[in-house]
Amino acid sequence: MQLSDDIVYLKGVGPARAKVLAAELGVRTVGQLLDHLPYRYIDRSALSTVASVKDDGQLYVLRGQVSNIQVTATGKFRERLTCNFFDGTGYLQLVWFSGTKWVREKLKPNKTYIIMGRPSVYNFFWQMTHPELEEASSAGDDSRHPFLPVYNTTDKMKAAGLGARALARITENLVAQMPPVPETLPSPILERFRLMPRRDAYINIHYPASAAALDAARTRLKFEELFFLQLDYQFAHQQRVTASQGRVFQRVGDYFNSFYNEHLPFPLTGAQKRVIREVHDDMRSGRQMNRLLQGDVGSGKTLVALMCMLLALDNGCQACLMAPTEILATQHFATFQRMLDGMPIQVELLTGSLRAAQKKKIKQRLAEGEIHLLIGTHALIEDDVEFHSLGLVVIDEQHRFGVQQRSRLWTKAAIAPHVLVMTATPIPRTLAMTLYGDLDCSVIDELPPGRQPVKTYHRLEGNRPRVFHFLKQQIDAGRQVYIVYPLIEESEKMDLKNLQDGLEMVQNYFPRPQYQTSMVHGRLTAEEKESEMRRFKEGKTHIMVATTVIEVGVDVPNATVMVIENAERFGLSQLHQLRGRVGRGGGESYCILMTKDNLAASSKERIRTMCQTTDGFKIAEADLRLRGPGDIQGLQQSGILDLKLADIVDDEPLVRATRDTVRDLLAADPSLSQYPLLRQHIEHSKNKMLWGKIS
Repeated sequence: MQLSDDIVYLKGVGPARAKVLAAELGVRTVGQLLDHLPYRYIDRSALSTVASVKDDGQLYVLRGQVSNIQVTATGKFRERLTCNFFDGTGYLQLVWFSGTKWVREKLKPNKTYIIMGRPSVYNFFWQMTHPELEEASSAGDDSRHPFLPVYNTTDKMKAAGLGARALARITENLVAQMPPVPETLPSPILERFRLMPRRDAYINIHYPASAAALDAARTRLKFEELFFLQLDYQFAHQQRVTASQGRVFQRVGDYFNSFYNEHLPFPLTGAQKRVIREVHDDMRSGRQMNRLLQGDVGSGKTLVALMCMLLALDNGCQACLMAPTEILATQHFATFQRMLDGMPIQVELLTGSLRAAQKKKIKQRLAEGEIHLLIGTHALIEDDVEFHSLGLVVIDEQHRFGVQQRSRLWTKAAIAPHVLVMTATPIPRTLAMTLYGDLDCSVIDELPPGRQPVKTYHRLEGNRPRVFHFLKQQIDAGRQVYIVYPLIEESEKMDLKNLQDGLEMVQNYFPRPQYQTSMVHGRLTAEEKESEMRRFKEGKTHIMVATTVIEVGVDVPNATVMVIENAERFGLSQLHQLRGRVGRGGGESYCILMTKDNLAASSKERIRTMCQTTDGFKIAEADLRLRGPGDIQGLQQSGILDLKLADIVDDEPLVRATRDTVRDLLAADPSLSQYPLLRQHIEHSKNKMLWGKIS
C-alpha cells in the first residue's frame, strides 16, 4: 500500500463509501485519509458505571452486557431498536432509530460490549440514544488501543454508514497495515527537537499507544505544519529583502528638521522616536520597507506617519496616505494642513465625492510633481491616478481595505514604494503575518502624558434607566456622549436596536431644547456628515447618535462616554475602534457595552475581553482565537487558517521555535541547496500567487 493509493481498496471502504468520503471530506487517497485527524479521543481505560452516570451532557464509557433486544416498527420503512444494558451496578436502555440493521447484526445477548454515549432520563429510566458500540474482545480490552479516536463526520456520511465509529474502524485497518510515510524534516532538526518520526506520528495521532505518545505525535505534526508555513513566508521575505529594490532615503533634510524644530505640536514620546528610527533604518537600507505600525488610539501614529512622509520629501519623492473613509481622510488632511502651516509643502485631498473638474486638476498636478503629500480614500488606487515619484505609501486602518486594493498602490511607481501600515488593532491576518515574520513590526507602546485608559462596562437592557441617568450626569457636567447602533433601519431578520428608533428613544429621554442631538450614518452625503460632525465637535449638540461610520476619524476631546448598542453584534476590532473615540481629552472616560441578556459563548468572550483590557495586541490575540488569522497567502481577511493541529496563539512557543529554526537555516543556506526536499517544497509554493507579501 502507498499513500497515493485510492481508498476504495482499503478494508471497510469500497466504491460506495469511497464516493461519499470524496464528496463530503475530499478524501480520495490513503494519504488524505491519514490527514483526516481525530478531533478528540475517548479514554477507554477510564470506564464509568451505570450507577455513576448523570444527565449532564457528558460522554460516558461503560462496559457491560446486553439483553432483551427488541425491534419495533415506527412507520413505513422505519423501526426502533432497543435493548437493556447491565454492568453489575445498574441498568439503562439503549435506543437506535437509524442504522438498526447494522446494530441488530452486531448485538448478541449476554456478550460484553463497550458503549459510549450521553445518558439521559426518559420516563424515569436511564437511556442512551445511538451509543457507539463494540464488542470488548474485538476492542482489545483497552490494552491495544486505550484511546479511541473520534472523527468529524457529516449527516450524509452517517446515512451511508460512515459515522465516527465506522470511520475509526477504517483508520484502524489503515494503521494496522501502515504504508511507508516519507520524512519531510531534515535529520538535524528531528534530532535537535527530539521529534517523533513522521510515520510513528501518524500512527499515534490516530491510535496513540499512550497519553505521552499522543502528545509526542501532536508536537511532531504541529511542528511540521508551522515549520513549512514559516519556510514559505520567510523564504518570500528573504526574496523581497534581497531582490525587491527599494528607494534609498538616506537624507534627513530641511523638511524633517524644520518640522521637528519649529512645528512639532508636542514632544515626541520615547516610543515615537524609536519607531521613526526603525522606519528610517528601513528606508535607507536599499530594500523596500514593509512595516506595520501598531499603536492604540491616541498614541501618536499619525504624527509618526507624517514625519516619515517628510523623510520621503527630503529625498525627492512624493508620499500618500490612504484612509478607508472620507471622514478619516478629511481629518488627516486637516491635521496635516494644520501641522504643516507655514511650510512649503503642497498637501491635497482626493476622494470620490470631489467634482470631476477638481479630481482632474489634482491628478494633473500630482503627475507633474506639484503635490508633495496626497491624502485620500479608495480614489487613490484608480487607474488614472499617477504620481511623479511615489516613494512612501501609508495605509491607515488597513483592516478596512482588501488585500488586492492595497496591492494596487504598489503599481504606482517604477520602484516599489516603501509601505507603512498603521492600525490601532492588528487584525488576525496581520497578527499572523507578524508572528510568521514576513511583516516587520513597530509598536508605539506609550500614550502621551495625561491620557487615561477608558473604563469599559457591560450592561444589559434592564440597566438602561441607570445608564441614561449616568449620561445625563455627564452631559450636565459639560461633557458629550456617543451612542452607536449597528443598523440604520429596522430589519425583520435581526432583533437589533436601529438608528431611527434609537434616536427617538434618546430624544424622549433627553428632551429639547435642554439637550441637543446629532445623527450620522452612511446614507448621509459627505456634506451632511461633515455638518453633523461639526455641530457635535463645536459643542452645539450633546449626543451623537450614529452607526459605525464614526468608528474611525472622529476626534472630539470633550466626548467622554461611548455607548455601543447590541455590542454582541460587533467584532473586537470594531469595538476597540469605537471605544477609541472617547478618552481623547485627558479626562476620565467610559465605554458602555449594551447587550441582550442571552449571549452566545463567543459574544461573552468578546465582551469580557473588552472589559478586561485596552491593549490592542491583547485584543487582536483574542480576535485571533475567536476568528482565526485568515488565509494569509490568499485574499481572505478572517476565518480559520488551514492548520489541522497547530494554533498560532496557544502554540506560540512552537511558532517561535520554528521561526527561529527557519531563520537559522536560511541564513546558513539561503538557496536551500543542502535540502532538496525543502527546495522542492519552495518551488511548489512558488506556483501559487503569494498575496502574503502585501501588507
